[in-house]
Amino acid sequence: MSRHGLDENRVADAVIVGGGAAGLCLAQSLTTTGTTAVTVVEAPDGPLRPAERTWCHWEDGPGEFEDAVAASWPRLRVRGTDGHVVEAAPAPLRYRMIRSGPFERLVHARLAACPAAHVLRATAEAVRSVPEGAEVRCTTPDGRVLTVRGRYVFDSRPLRSPPPARTVLLQHFRGWFVRTASARFDTEVADLMDFRVPQPRHGLAFGYVLPLGPDRALVEYTEFSRTVLTTAAYESALRQYTTNMLRLGPFTVESAEQGIIPMTDARFPRRIGPAVFRIGAAGGATRPATGYTFAAVQRQSRAIAAALHRGGEIVPRPHGRRALAMDAVLLRALDTGRIDGPGFFTDLFRRVPMERLLRFLDGGSTPWEEFGIGLRTPVGPMLRTAAELPFLPRRAPARPEESH
Repeated sequence: MSRHGLDENRVADAVIVGGGAAGLCLAQSLTTTGTTAVTVVEAPDGPLRPAERTWCHWEDGPGEFEDAVAASWPRLRVRGTDGHVVEAAPAPLRYRMIRSGPFERLVHARLAACPAAHVLRATAEAVRSVPEGAEVRCTTPDGRVLTVRGRYVFDSRPLRSPPPARTVLLQHFRGWFVRTASARFDTEVADLMDFRVPQPRHGLAFGYVLPLGPDRALVEYTEFSRTVLTTAAYESALRQYTTNMLRLGPFTVESAEQGIIPMTDARFPRRIGPAVFRIGAAGGATRPATGYTFAAVQRQSRAIAAALHRGGEIVPRPHGRRALAMDAVLLRALDTGRIDGPGFFTDLFRRVPMERLLRFLDGGSTPWEEFGIGLRTPVGPMLRTAAELPFLPRRAPARPEESH
């Protein structure tokens, strides 16, 4: 049987639906010991496979996907609306960029070397619980209908509709991979947030610059707001930013990427059947206040692998209760306009040591550190927001619309 073939009588320990970051991270974690039988059902080439995309995270030392890291930066920078610069080295953390193509090739090669792992290129049509496990009905590119069975099924596919929430902001962006005619970038420093761009009436906007070489970088325009923009509006914002703020001079755009990340205080069910679980963004791995997902996906994958080997809650929370409660307050305060977004984030990076702040944003801070960080935020507006949250109803979010 080929690595991409499948015996329908085989019952895997785990069937993973989706071959993105969440699905492949979990497949790698489960097969690390070589004892867990895993089948990954991955969409074939076509409209169901997303375009190549970029994932970023901060990490202490080389990680398990270091071979797929496109670039990393020891220093991070935030610029206020007035141009005030906050720059620091959050050692021992480094900011890392991974592109989905090299990541997928790396994990596929590792799975191909594991006899217990199988990758099936097929479209998952339905997932359901059955006695002693669960099954996935799927269709192969040549039209064959297969049923894949496992003790557990972990579904990473995007939700068709998001859960009800009190607050939903969208992190939406478009980025250019640019090459300049001369050296314009400091390869040691990534610009995490540059608020010198024009700010929308509702929410906030910033530039984001990840140097890939002295003359190459990913430059993005990002908004946190209720509505997305047209592609033409993103392009206009990027032209203004690269010309007026970065002053790049002549450059070419080698490729572009665009995306939307919901930032919400919705409750994402992780168990949807006796043996069926949601993972990744569909299971709440996206950090509500920042949109970062990749680090949480890795933690969740390791925790699932440990639970299947030693027992315990099979899919634990990707983020702690305290972190989610604080994020809910911040999202509501931003959405109501009680706090000024650019000023809030600039002051936070200015007043809190960067390494501590990044650990907080990644859920690795202590309660005492979180209390100290809270005192460095606008206390009045935040307390008012926290007091009203328990009384706000959760509503089903509307579908994202374009603003012009």
